[in-house]
Amino acid sequence: MRTTVRLDDRLLADAKRYAAQSGRTLTSLIDEGLRDVLARGAAPSPAAPVKLPSGGSGGLHPGVTLDSNAALLEVMDQEP
Repeated sequence: MRTTVRLDDRLLADAKRYAAQSGRTLTSLIDEGLRDVLARGAAPSPAAPVKLPSGGSGGLHPGVTLDSNAALLEVMDQEP
């Protein structure tokens, strides 16, 4: 399909140069760029920061290590 697109002069010159250097047409370059943008979909909005609640005096309980998931789960199962 044929259409008219208005591009910034510098962007068009850069795109033409890139297409020529890579042995492609300007049309194929524009097609690829639009496909990439559409494939990504809408940009997700940045997530709001989450403040996790904490209590107590802080720090780990004696004998707890965060290096081992199994050890951590064992200690968590023992706590009421």
